[in-house]
Amino acid sequence: MTTGLPADVAHRLRGRLVEVTEPLRLGAGGHESVLAVRFLRECQSAGLRVRWRLSYEAATYDMSVLRHLPPPAETPGETAESRSWRAGYAYGMLYHRRGPDFVTVMDRRDRAASARYTLDHPDLLSAFETVLEPARLGELSAAHREAVGLLAAERLALVTDGWVVALPPRIRRWPVPATGI
Repeated sequence: MTTGLPADVAHRLRGRLVEVTEPLRLGAGGHESVLAVRFLRECQSAGLRVRWRLSYEAATYDMSVLRHLPPPAETPGETAESRSWRAGYAYGMLYHRRGPDFVTVMDRRDRAASARYTLDHPDLLSAFETVLEPARLGELSAAHREAVGLLAAERLALVTDGWVVALPPRIRRWPVPATGI
């Protein structure tokens, strides 16, 4: 059965619930992490609930940039970081919307300093669209690498061990009322 979700993360779809069958190694960095981030982002984009477990290893980057994604399920012996992720999670903390020749990103991950970004410069917009799929940083053009640097500085892209992926989901299923986010 095809779910329409990226196939690189083993999962089962039961109605609107996605169950990930193996722990996700988000903290490992590199290709494995950006694939897992994209998977969780796409689940969120589709308005699906996700049940997944976090593989606990020392993170190679600041994982707080992921707090807008569905949090890991509660497990025995979990870290305080996982509990904090669950406690602070709210749907719609970070998302993007598309317009003609621009993308608007709303970032509410920091409740004290919400931000709205409009990506309308052709190189920035092109780079954002490119890194919606995980990409090797070294294979991007110089203009895209510069744009990725700007996106990463605003915590809108995850760059880890030579790989990059955009963080904001495109919300396709809005909650009712949509003013709730």
